[in-house]
Amino acid sequence: MKMSPREFFQWESKRITLLGMSGVGKTTLANKLPKQQWFHYSGDYRIGTKYLGEPILDNIKRQAMEVPFLRDLLRSDSIYIGNNITVENLAPVSSFLGKLGDPTQGGLSLTEFKRRQNLHHRAEIAAMRDVPDFIEKARDIYGYRHFLNDAGGSVCELDDPQTLEILAAHTLIVYIKTTPELEQTLIERAERDPKPLYYREAFLDEQLAMFMAEKGYSEVTQIRPDEFVAWVFPHLFRSRLPRYQAIADQYGYTLEANDIAEVSNEEDFMHTLANALDRARP
Repeated sequence: MKMSPREFFQWESKRITLLGMSGVGKTTLANKLPKQQWFHYSGDYRIGTKYLGEPILDNIKRQAMEVPFLRDLLRSDSIYIGNNITVENLAPVSSFLGKLGDPTQGGLSLTEFKRRQNLHHRAEIAAMRDVPDFIEKARDIYGYRHFLNDAGGSVCELDDPQTLEILAAHTLIVYIKTTPELEQTLIERAERDPKPLYYREAFLDEQLAMFMAEKGYSEVTQIRPDEFVAWVFPHLFRSRLPRYQAIADQYGYTLEANDIAEVSNEEDFMHTLANALDRARP
């Protein structure tokens, strides 16, 4: 969706999709907008509660069944296991993705890891294709005037043009671009606390082969689970940047992370975005 600043300000029910790496400020920005006016749609929350809800619980139950005390309670239906996914706490989704490596340290085999990656890929496509329905629900059922789609960091990895076209047809796509300083901060954070992530299969195969050769490993089981995640993150980060930019160039607009950091309220955001629209005009 493309428009002029004037058209943007006259747009009575604004619908925006935010793209960018996790940690760039998408959710922080969403929380600065009036909650009475803006419906906050989290792609990751939708993935965890709708499309990966059962696999996530199955994974937790498998772990619980390894503990004799919990196994007996589960088999007798004496306890119930549920997850508590929120927009601010997506740890169950992350834990389901898991990490490659030594099974004695909680690592996954390559086959199981790819199975979960594939499930996440399909779930993310489905969650993004749900956006038009939620735009209507937000207005018709809940009475929200505006809609913000806080897309997951891996949307640029979907390689699914139809999904991007759906988002572009119903929302204004805005890519929040990192600065070199923020990029370094995010990389250092990932090294200190490696989080499970989604990887395109071709990227995973290429990077894993490089990692194994560099470390002298012959089997995935030799990998410490955090080791590969920390090693691959800078490569993943830099591979995603041109993908985000290509989406913004074709379908939407780009904002600098520094500009977003200075936004304190809805009015600030509206004017910051309008300026981006103005700069993009031919």
